[in-house]
Parts: sequence; structure tokens; C-alpha cells
Amino acid sequence: MRAMVLDAPLTPLRLAALPDPTPGDGQVLLRVRACGVCRTDLHIVDGELDRPKLPLIPGHQIVGEVVAGGDRFETGARLGVPWLGWTCGECRFCRSRAENLCDRARFTGYDFDGGYAELTVADERYCFPVPDGYADEQAAPLLCAGLIGYRSLRLAGDAERVGLYGFGASAHIICQVAVGQGHRVFAGTRAGDVETQTFARSLGAVWAGDALAGPPEELDAVIVFAPAGELVPAALRHVRKGGSVVCAGIHMSDIPSFPYELLWGERVLRSVANLTRDDGAEFLALAPTIPVRTEVETFGLEDANDALDRLRRGDLRGAAVLVLA
Repeated sequence: MRAMVLDAPLTPLRLAALPDPTPGDGQVLLRVRACGVCRTDLHIVDGELDRPKLPLIPGHQIVGEVVAGGDRFETGARLGVPWLGWTCGECRFCRSRAENLCDRARFTGYDFDGGYAELTVADERYCFPVPDGYADEQAAPLLCAGLIGYRSLRLAGDAERVGLYGFGASAHIICQVAVGQGHRVFAGTRAGDVETQTFARSLGAVWAGDALAGPPEELDAVIVFAPAGELVPAALRHVRKGGSVVCAGIHMSDIPSFPYELLWGERVLRSVANLTRDDGAEFLALAPTIPVRTEVETFGLEDANDALDRLRRGDLRGAAVLVLA
């Protein structure tokens, strides 16, 4: 099979011809049809997540077709493979339905080879049937950008006015969910990013502007999607007393010091870690009812480095997806 391989951090992926993988017990072999390009992939390539297996095939927003293996799904079934690839099922977190916090958790495209390849294997217990009505490339971003956004929105609590700071792949999906559920969405972008601000308003945001300066009214919650620590004190300035700031990324630059006054007033600052299978089942059932429509730009497998470069520069609208079908 053809695959894009990371040999070492801070080096480009190389196109390689590798032996086809073989599924083990409880695993399915999938022919990859599409794989989303996630900011987490970029953090791995750039060495900001520093313990991946190497060499590594990245990619964890996989839409694939069952070729062989497992006993839960029929051959030909279209499945989605997310970031969470395995948990122990025994620790206190797993036993309390918080498997996203499992200390022994293993992740697709980090601990296991992922979807920047023509074939991949995955634990069938952590795969989801892909909803009908979504083309492969449209479904792929739902499997991480959508899932993390959905969990973040839930953790934001009962917020009528929600800020989404960093309006990329995840925010453009969850904006649609939030609007569909009756929230008022305020989209924070880089100053002067008129194109992204216009895009956010087209998806139902009532305001779009400079995230650091903030919106014209106080918010109930802010979800920070951009991996920029300086947005956290800014977000705390923009939420009401009792409001919350949710940091949705797996990696963020250092948060600058800020006066306790910004947190005082029972404001809450929290992170989001990974996802659970319950999140996946709930969100993938919800998405078609909104209906969520993903904005994607497609790339060939051999163009994965270009897609990552575009993501690094912030030069994408919506999500980047590698299409292999």
C-alpha cells in the first residue's frame, strides 16, 4: 500500500510503499476512502506532542470500508475511526464512563498507524458507522473536529451566548450545532480576517471579529479552539460572572499570567481531553438532524505535506481532507 510516513518530528512526511497491514483479534482492516487533516496531526509532525510511535502513519479522522476482520461489521460497511483508539476498560476513569481520561489510552495516528494510507487497521470497538447522506470527504471532519467541538459545547454548560475563538475546522462544525440548538454564536478570529468572519456569519454567527478585542456584549461561555494561550485571558475578560472558558485543543502555547480578578466571580476555566465513544454515538446521530454540513478542501494522499503547510499557515477555510477513494 501507499502511505505517508513521519520518520522524525520537524521533517516532511515521505511517500512510501509498505506491506499491507493485517488485522489482529478484534480489529478490522479498512480501505481508507478519506482522512481528515487535523491540527493534532500538525502538533505531532511539529514535535509539540512528543511521544508518538516512529515511524508513524498519521491521521485519525478516517472514513474507510471494511475489507476483512472483526465480527461487528460486515465486509463493505463504511466506518469512521476517531482519535481514541483503545482504552484499558479497567481503571477508575473507564469504569466511570470517562474513558477519555484513561491513563493507558492509545490513540489513532499517534500510538497506532492512522489514515494517511490506502489501508489501515483499527479496533472495531472504537469505530463508528458513518451516517448516510455524507460523502466520505464530508464525513471525515466529523470524527475529530466535530466530536471535540461537540464535547466542548456540552462542557460549556447552559450558555445562551457562546464565543468560538479560532474559527477553523472544529468551530465551523460546532457553530452549526450551536445555532441549531438555539445558542447565539460569537466568532473570534484574527484581527482583520474578513474572509473567515464572513464565513462564520454565513453559518449563523451573530457577530464575527477580533478574538482578542472581543465581542460587543458579555458572553456566557467561550470555547477556545485556536492553540494560542493568549486567547485564554482574553476569553476570561469576555465572559460574565459564573461563565466558563473551555480550552478545546490537545496542545496550546503557554497561557500568559493574568490577574486573579479575571477568574474571580466563579468563572470556570477547563480543558477538554479526547472523547468518549458515547460522545461519538451521540454526535454522529445528531449531525444529520441539524443538518451539519462540512466545508472541506480536498487533497491527494501525496499532497499531505501541502495540506499540513496550509493548516500551519491558517490558509484553509473549514477542513482539509485527504481523499483516497
